Amino acid sequence: MVMLAYRQVRLLIGLALLGAVPVACYNEALERQAEQIRRQEAEIARQRKEIEALAAGQRVQDQKRKDCMRAFREYFDKARLATDRNEAISLYREGLAICPEDDVAQYELGRALASSGRHREAEQAFEAALKINPDFTDARRQLEAIRNQR
Repeated sequence: MVMLAYRQVRLLIGLALLGAVPVACYNEALERQAEQIRRQEAEIARQRKEIEALAAGQRVQDQKRKDCMRAFREYFDKARLATDRNEAISLYREGLAICPEDDVAQYELGRALASSGRHREAEQAFEAALKINPDFTDARRQLEAIRNQR
């Protein structure tokens, strides 16, 4: 687009030099072309900013994914296999500190807390799971069961 504008300006310059195009028309064409170039440069700058913002967002998502993979590897898997409920609760909490948006880990924490008789904390964990995933049927059932026990 810029190259085409450049060629048009060169043609107008050539015609103006030959006297075929009045100088006022030549100046007007130059101003239009300059304005078009300014608009294109502004659009390019806007698109660059948008690309940079998308790349930054992607980096954040990549880091979250890495954090959650680490939480699974170091905490959630161990918590699931733990025979001691308090150890499982501790491991789930440590993992959720790294990856708080895991609805299944919140749910499993709630189950471990409920089986330890810590119903208020279990209720909070089930609510957190439902906040992340409102369609989590088992979390909703567990939450209702705890609330019905009161």
